[in-house]
Amino acid sequence: MITVRLKHIIVLIHITTIFDRSLENNQISDSKVIMKRQEETLAGWNIVWWLFKLFGLPITIPWLVYHFYDIMQQKRRRSALSKKVVMITGASSGLGEALAHVFYSSGCRIILVSRRKEELERVKNDLMDTHQTVLTYPPIVLPLDLTDINNLKNEVSKAIMIHGRIDILINNAGISYRGEVIDTNVDVDIKVMLSNYFSQVALSKIVLPYMIQQQSGHIIGISSIQGRIAIPFRSAYAASKHALQAWYDTARAELADKNIKFTVVNPGYVKTSLSLNALTGTGQVYGVMDKTTENGYEPKYVAKCILKSVLKQEKEIIIAPFSPKCAIILRTLLPSLFFWIMQKRAKKLAHNK
Repeated sequence: MITVRLKHIIVLIHITTIFDRSLENNQISDSKVIMKRQEETLAGWNIVWWLFKLFGLPITIPWLVYHFYDIMQQKRRRSALSKKVVMITGASSGLGEALAHVFYSSGCRIILVSRRKEELERVKNDLMDTHQTVLTYPPIVLPLDLTDINNLKNEVSKAIMIHGRIDILINNAGISYRGEVIDTNVDVDIKVMLSNYFSQVALSKIVLPYMIQQQSGHIIGISSIQGRIAIPFRSAYAASKHALQAWYDTARAELADKNIKFTVVNPGYVKTSLSLNALTGTGQVYGVMDKTTENGYEPKYVAKCILKSVLKQEKEIIIAPFSPKCAIILRTLLPSLFFWIMQKRAKKLAHNK
């Protein structure tokens, strides 16, 4: 009897896996992304086996039914993404470019925002060449310096009026920082805060009236694990991400009755040029690809996770390995221990310089 029931569970898991994969229109050949998927599949099997051993069928079967229902809901919501207007900042490279591919392949109408017009044109052409079978509009290129807050409104409003609405805003643009608190010019703190916090808030406030008028909208803020915990030699960056987290949490509560959704994305290290373009304490470009960044998640994988969070309308997601997630919990439950660990980390990093 137990063997038969186990076979039923295996069949159900196999079916849900097939439906889960059917949500992805484009195959990703990157080996790291495939490895991540394999890890997720293995984790899913482990969860089912653990549930069965601990609770038996009365708990395992309802969990499988819920998982199956969740996959079907995601599939339905993904089809509803067709023709949605999505504005993506920092779209000229890295995670922003990967997000453009993910949402464009879902049939969305994309507005690409970045300072580098030539790179935006490259991304636009790449989207149209790669996804020729997708029935959607050509991407709109909007060259814009988001830190020039006083001149944002006119340019952004013109871009929005091309389609007459804005459904999703992905605040992805930002800058990183490497340096010691005592040696960092306050101008650097201001510049990082302007790029990572004030520009996102300003752009969101320009877009929000359109969303409120159309009675729907979704704003996604790309934050960081360092928006939840602060680590040594990242003071300006962590401060800007903490501020961002607080603003989104407040806006989410205040605008809930307006049908405006907010999602905060907290990724760990992503393999982009973020560390190369980071500022030092003197304001110079860091120009080094950190090992942690080089070994980070592929942008394609993170973009897929963000799409899934939008489909599920999640309020916050963490895309990171086990240890950073533990650090967040430790910071909450045992702050003194967390502070002690960070002190040890700071001494070790300073000694290795």
